[in-house]
Amino acid sequence: MEQKEVPSIIDAVSDDHWFGTIFKDKESWRPWFTYLKSISGLPLNENDLELFKKCTGRTKPLEKPVREVWSICGRRSGKSFVSAVIAVYLAVFKDFQKYLPVGGMGKIMIIAADKKQAGNIFQYVEGILNLPPFEGLVLKSLVWEIILRNRISIEIKTCDYRTLRGFQCVACILDEICFFRVEGKSPADEILRALRPSLRVIPESLLISVSTPYSRAGPMWEIYREKFGKDDPKTLVWRADARTMNPLIDQEMIDDALREDPEGARAEWLAEFRTDVAAFLDPIIIENSIIPNRHELPKIEGVQYKGFADPSGGAGGDSFCLAVGHAEKSGRIVIDRLCESLNPNPQKTIEEYAEVLKGYGVRSVKGDKYAGEFVSQGFKACGIIYEASEKTKSELYLEFQPKLNQGLVELLDNKKLVSQLRSLERKTRSGGKDSVDNFYGHDDLSNCLAGVVWMCVGKTYLTEAERESMMPVHAEKKHADPVEDARTTMDRWMRSGGAGVIHKRVYDPLSGTWRLT
Repeated sequence: MEQKEVPSIIDAVSDDHWFGTIFKDKESWRPWFTYLKSISGLPLNENDLELFKKCTGRTKPLEKPVREVWSICGRRSGKSFVSAVIAVYLAVFKDFQKYLPVGGMGKIMIIAADKKQAGNIFQYVEGILNLPPFEGLVLKSLVWEIILRNRISIEIKTCDYRTLRGFQCVACILDEICFFRVEGKSPADEILRALRPSLRVIPESLLISVSTPYSRAGPMWEIYREKFGKDDPKTLVWRADARTMNPLIDQEMIDDALREDPEGARAEWLAEFRTDVAAFLDPIIIENSIIPNRHELPKIEGVQYKGFADPSGGAGGDSFCLAVGHAEKSGRIVIDRLCESLNPNPQKTIEEYAEVLKGYGVRSVKGDKYAGEFVSQGFKACGIIYEASEKTKSELYLEFQPKLNQGLVELLDNKKLVSQLRSLERKTRSGGKDSVDNFYGHDDLSNCLAGVVWMCVGKTYLTEAERESMMPVHAEKKHADPVEDARTTMDRWMRSGGAGVIHKRVYDPLSGTWRLT
């Protein structure tokens, strides 16, 4: 496309020959036009300056384009659409070829939690490039990439930092960066570490991070805390509630949301970082609790093991998990085995886990109280009693945390477990009860871990009397009635004084097993 004079971005969005026709109600987009002027270092009028001060905390507007802009805006404010406009403007009007090596391709990356989410911006990009002024500019249009004739491509990427290195990146849009998750943890810091060196060698490159705010952690929060209101010539932080940027949003809808969930609505609509959400566990403490290269431990004679399961019905992507652990005399709790299965046949998994439990001498297992009856019946058929946990998931985590913080838990070297532990978040609820969960990923393994730690608290090695009482009765004396065998064994166990260690021991004549609680 031949262009004698390159328009500024504000000229391009105001001119119907370029982008003007895509803004149906230009007056409602005025706040975003001020935003575009601000990040481009263009002059501001009196109304622009007032909004600039409100949304940036600064008193003086920028005189040159910024290299990084961090946009913290409420939902439905139009941030994704404007990001697409910026991407097309840079691709079409900026001359990046002079900075590229011979044969090199400049990349404008749109990065989101997944390709479906990034596809929202990508669809806007496709729509804009189909406008008559840009006819003939597209060389090739692929599923996730548009290649232009000027050696610039606009491509969708997921938030996996391992796939972002080695490109000539001229611009990057990080869409909803506060909600990036890979294997249960946020990779935002690693993504920035991968992108910034590539961007900094291109003099006119631009990094745009846009998101509705979330917890007071991660790059968006850190940049906001360090840069908001500061006269940094290269970095601009812009924070605005949804109606400031999009006055067409219904205020009554926002008011309803604020009444239903004040903390959540303040983040979603008012662009306030949440005060009720925080990382639950310290990553350093998690790392220090891992025993390197320990993936499972064999059974030790004389040790009483506990098992905790987090069943899955075989659908929805959840895993069916099991944890086995024991407590040592010192009070340390050792995790001996972690099992995870995605087998769509849960009965098959139950049979496998029953063998694992029997291998550690475990005849009863606790687990999620919301598991279906098939789980209890399935374990029973395999000679294992399944009992629903008295504790909720949050209660298990809240009891697990102090043990981990005190260095009393030895974890297996399991990367998926570590990812799940790192992604746990604590939300403060009204009434004094906190909620702990992995709100944006799976926590099957970490839930089992917390459960088995809770079960192991206060239990150490079996006494001689306990070990003797758990021997098969027929080795000493045979009775015709198995219930009578159970009574004889129970009487002997009670006389031994073992009741002070195991609080309750119940024999199930149907399965021929003991249930210890």
